[in-house]
Amino acid sequence: MRSLADWREHEQGAAVSVEPLVHIEQSADHKPSTWRADSSRPLRGVRVLDLTRVLAGPVATRFLAGFGADVLRIDPPEWDEPAVVPDVTLGKRCARLDVRTAEGRSIFEQLLQECDVLIHGYRANALEALGLGADRRRELRPGLVDVSLNAYAWSGPWRNRRGFDSLVQMSAGIADEGMRRLQRPRPTPLPVQALDHATGYLIAAAAIRGLTERLKTSSGYTARLSLARSAALLIDGPRDDGAGEIVRADDGDWQTELEHSEFGAARRLRAPVTIAGTAMQWDRPAARLGSSPARW
Repeated sequence: MRSLADWREHEQGAAVSVEPLVHIEQSADHKPSTWRADSSRPLRGVRVLDLTRVLAGPVATRFLAGFGADVLRIDPPEWDEPAVVPDVTLGKRCARLDVRTAEGRSIFEQLLQECDVLIHGYRANALEALGLGADRRRELRPGLVDVSLNAYAWSGPWRNRRGFDSLVQMSAGIADEGMRRLQRPRPTPLPVQALDHATGYLIAAAAIRGLTERLKTSSGYTARLSLARSAALLIDGPRDDGAGEIVRADDGDWQTELEHSEFGAARRLRAPVTIAGTAMQWDRPAARLGSSPARW
């Protein structure tokens, strides 16, 4: 565990501090978009290929599904995350695929050719190691909106290191700050995996920005984000040292209808976002990983 001062002096902390919150690039490949926004379901007709795990990426793709995007989540055969699947698969189809096999690789490349948005949360060099680096992705899908997430940012000695929300909070000094300010006997990260959720909504915004840019220019679009850079935004932003009052949901915060899924009946909280008066709604209930075929 590091303090805020330790992280600022660390080589990786210094690298993170000079990166943009979102790396944005327009690529040279072009393909006109056939997507046209629908006021009732703004992202209807957009295909999103989701290669993300707990938790930022799934939050992003759940958001896109809430406005009508067709989200297909791909997991390897052995993967599961039972604690959060009922929450993060809302609105999505979930398939399994082993891209390390010739058959799995062929199916994945076909899916990629037919999607509009790719969102992935592997380490910076992982897809390259599989022969699916940025150049190959653009060869397969000109005009792709390609949004990627890394734990420890895109430069510095830790760029290829695995990480997740709580670990990044430990590294960046947030957990140490929580322990000190709250006078706790142990490291105290922020609740509700705050970096994951914040970065997830940034990922969704980046994907939507890429789609709108592609409508105007027909060119591909790349955005890269990281948990560590979101942490830096939080650390350097305004802070209120007072302890806020815990707010509990009241009757008006819950959806009126039940969601009937493989996990049973559930009532969810109302979505907090509208676009031009259009509320978020999901066309599919939460589903188990691997419950759908790997096809559009």
